[in-house]
Amino acid sequence: MLSIVGFGVIAAIATLLILGRIAPIVGLTVIPTVGAFLAGFNAEELGEFFESGLSSVLNVAVMLVFAILFFGIMNDVRLFNPLINLMVRVSRGNVVGVAMVTVIIGVVCHLDGSGATSYLIAIPALLPLYKRLGMSPYLLMLLLSTSMAILNMLPWGGPVGRAGAVTGHDPIELWHGLIPLQVVGIVLLLGMAALLGLRENRRIARAAVVQESEVVATSARATGGTDDTSGAQPSRRGASATGDTGGVGTGGVDTVVRGAADAGGDQDTPQNAVDGRPHLPWFNAVLVLSVLGVLVADVLPAGLVFMLGLSAALVVNYPKVSDQMERIRAHGGSALGTGGIILAAGCFLGVMEESGMLRSLASDMIGLLPEAVVPYLHLIVGVLGMPLELVLSTDAHYFALLPLVHDAATQLGAGSLTVVYAVLVGNIIGTYISPFNASVWLGVGLAGVDLGKHIRYSFLPMWAFSIVLLIIAVPLGVIVL
Repeated sequence: MLSIVGFGVIAAIATLLILGRIAPIVGLTVIPTVGAFLAGFNAEELGEFFESGLSSVLNVAVMLVFAILFFGIMNDVRLFNPLINLMVRVSRGNVVGVAMVTVIIGVVCHLDGSGATSYLIAIPALLPLYKRLGMSPYLLMLLLSTSMAILNMLPWGGPVGRAGAVTGHDPIELWHGLIPLQVVGIVLLLGMAALLGLRENRRIARAAVVQESEVVATSARATGGTDDTSGAQPSRRGASATGDTGGVGTGGVDTVVRGAADAGGDQDTPQNAVDGRPHLPWFNAVLVLSVLGVLVADVLPAGLVFMLGLSAALVVNYPKVSDQMERIRAHGGSALGTGGIILAAGCFLGVMEESGMLRSLASDMIGLLPEAVVPYLHLIVGVLGMPLELVLSTDAHYFALLPLVHDAATQLGAGSLTVVYAVLVGNIIGTYISPFNASVWLGVGLAGVDLGKHIRYSFLPMWAFSIVLLIIAVPLGVIVL
């Protein structure tokens, strides 16, 4: 009975989330509650399940809420704009350089863990340069999305917090194990960006040759077939403006830099930030580095670290209390939404674990699957993480699929951390290709591309990259076979 009800709860949540028929908070709260009553538990037992589940995710929720607020303030004061502007200038319009700089900008922009903010800052900064060079905006989306996914391994990014909430692990501890993989992933992605940049360079060159040939042919027909190549000159000038990889003029780079300075922000930020200049850059840079350093050292609870960091950021950057409250309200929607989902997941987790539904369902699933498959179930799910991202939302993947895989694999001796890392690493690269991710729709809108073409262009490179990360995680000790 417990297995049947447990399967019904998970299937209902996953299906309704995929179809977009229910909000995560509603699904993770109401459906497990109904399931507990159907399984024969009373209100007093349900209250105990809820309290147990809530206590297991409370620290995660607090950390996520204050991390989102803290990094939202750092974006308001445009702390990262000078680095973005420098990267754009350094590339100087070289196609390979622009591709590699795109990765760096994606990494910097995604320090706050917000996909929407990252796209809002990075795409307006880079798209004019891509257009000027004749580079594909789909390449921009591919490189930005992959770099953001690597940074999404941060504990406040979302997936790590969700994985920690449903498996009982501290997100900061999970992140500590992922740091080496993040570093290697960024280096590998820079290499992939260089290769894709070379491929894009060849494509642009071929397009320029075809365009010039068409202009020559048109000119020849217009002059009665005489061998006059003067008509080709405009084409060469045009190719220089759009397809030449030798460089972008100073005006082009300055335009892109102004676009980067104008991206993001709002009228309530400090005046320097409104003007495109960072507000108190040295203080804020030291503050961010201090917060990250304390998190890595693990000397204080993560929630307290972000509370202290947020307090310092507000008091120094916004001396007026009214401005401080305005900034909190401005970012409170995103923070409260994420925190609310994690708290609702506590209800789901408490009911499923304390009632015994999850253990019963995992045991029955082990009995149905071939014995040779079950010990490697987490690895199989990891390898299939990218395709699954196209049919499962992030919430469904971590709140419905991960608990089942975790319990089934750990019952047969797989390490809990290994299971979490395998599912997480295999899935996380596909975060910003999924049609269930609202920020992806924002990104394709800003870039002026089609979501279906983005998926077709980016899917195979991103899936290959995720599998490579899974393989590398083994010698790094992140995944233990």
